[in-house]
Amino acid sequence: MMSARAILLISCPDRPGIIARISNLLYSLDCNIIDSDQHTDDADGHFVWRILFESRSRSVPTVIAELGAALPTLFSEIELHWELFDAAYRERIVIMVSKLHHCMMDLLSRHHSGELDADVAAVISNHADLEQLVRPFGIPFFVIPVTRENKAQAERELTQRLEEVRCDTLVLARYMQILSGDFLRAWSKPVINIHHSFLPAFVGARPYKQAHDRGVKLIGATAHYVTEELDAGPIIAQATTTATHRDTVADLTRRGKDLEVVVLATAVRAHLQKRVLSHRNRTIVFE
Repeated sequence: MMSARAILLISCPDRPGIIARISNLLYSLDCNIIDSDQHTDDADGHFVWRILFESRSRSVPTVIAELGAALPTLFSEIELHWELFDAAYRERIVIMVSKLHHCMMDLLSRHHSGELDADVAAVISNHADLEQLVRPFGIPFFVIPVTRENKAQAERELTQRLEEVRCDTLVLARYMQILSGDFLRAWSKPVINIHHSFLPAFVGARPYKQAHDRGVKLIGATAHYVTEELDAGPIIAQATTTATHRDTVADLTRRGKDLEVVVLATAVRAHLQKRVLSHRNRTIVFE
């Protein structure tokens, strides 16, 4: 039987013996650890661990089922959170966009060249402007117009469309609408957003104008998980570049776009490879 690989993510209060017990469990199931990254938070002693392992005698579904049955009984003294993933599974992502195409086109290009460990199931927009750019990639493009009056209906349609295309992760590639708390609770799967500022600075609309008005010397871009609080979800990736008094808002916008594409691609890749673990409102991103 060919080896089959899986990823185990662990999150729990730190205690002696966690690594030993789980390593022994994997060994007992004829699994071999290929890659291991762990971290303990100095502030509260919380432990996170990412393990890539191979099963040498069982299929991935079988070893996932066996691990899933054994892990809850392995630690009686602590609350252990864990997730198991088939390393060969390709997530289905949906890209959402409004009228700015740079982040969308970068992700589509990376997908086309095989750089993303995922399938792009669809592109969804609240405008029809970018359909001609998406068509050559052979990816479905759907338009769901959003107004103040129809927002609830539009989000119900969005939920239905995401279910139809079997979306695993939603990527907001400069989608200039705020997803409601009702939608996020109903959807309950990961949503990644690119915000065109170095959060937590300049939350909300027109951050480059806000940065220009404050005369900042650094501008940035931030990719984060979406929560109900605007632009305040756990941060996955960030980057900055310098600014001077000579830069206009247009200059900052142009230079910021270069950051946005790289930061969003970095965050999406880390998420797809299960290298991001969240604790409270922070992330641990294993390289």
